[in-house]
Amino acid sequence: MASRGCARCRAELSAQARFCHRCGQAVSSATDSTTSVAPSDRKVWIGAGALCVLLVAGIAYQVSSSTPEQATPNMANAGSSSASAAGPPAPSGQAPDISAMSPRERFDRLFNRIMQAAERKDSAEIERFTPMALGAYHQLDTVDIDARYHAAVLQLQTRNLAAAKALADTILVESPGHLFAYVIRGEAAGRSRDSRLLAQSHRDFLTNYSRELAARRLEYLEHQPVLEEFKREAEKPN
Repeated sequence: MASRGCARCRAELSAQARFCHRCGQAVSSATDSTTSVAPSDRKVWIGAGALCVLLVAGIAYQVSSSTPEQATPNMANAGSSSASAAGPPAPSGQAPDISAMSPRERFDRLFNRIMQAAERKDSAEIERFTPMALGAYHQLDTVDIDARYHAAVLQLQTRNLAAAKALADTILVESPGHLFAYVIRGEAAGRSRDSRLLAQSHRDFLTNYSRELAARRLEYLEHQPVLEEFKREAEKPN
């Protein structure tokens, strides 16, 4: 036990003393120097406690203000995630992925790509993909007139006029009077400046036009603008 002092005369008292041996003051009324807290010390502790409270409050404010606010979903852009996940469109020079397609699907996909390149007058892309498309054509198990016409158009794009005219002949063997054959022959004649063959193609086209349209062939409906344009050219006066 630590020693204590008398509250009256400040004499040092033993730990077991009940009265001051100098002035007789009862020790019970004395203030324990080791346990009592002076008013000045109390103020210091109160000030320190208030400072700690302020520091904790400041830290809590900094933490809450630095926490990022959760973003609110924008319903207007909710459908854009699938487009971005898919990635950007393939460049025009990159071949489509045709490894899992059937020969007909490969042929149709490549044909459409070449036609788009022709609209852009992209001769490099036409030359690059035409051999691939014709390779897919030769792998077809069955060949219909529409596929023959598309193959002939590809041959015309690469100025293989003899091959294009040969395909026109096969169309007429399968379906005499078919308008696609005369369109192909006329295109080949125009590119080779064969006026005689061009005039004959125009006459044959007009001769068979009404009867063939009455047959309502599906390929005519799909290529109606081509037929209408060739008909206008055929009807022009010489």
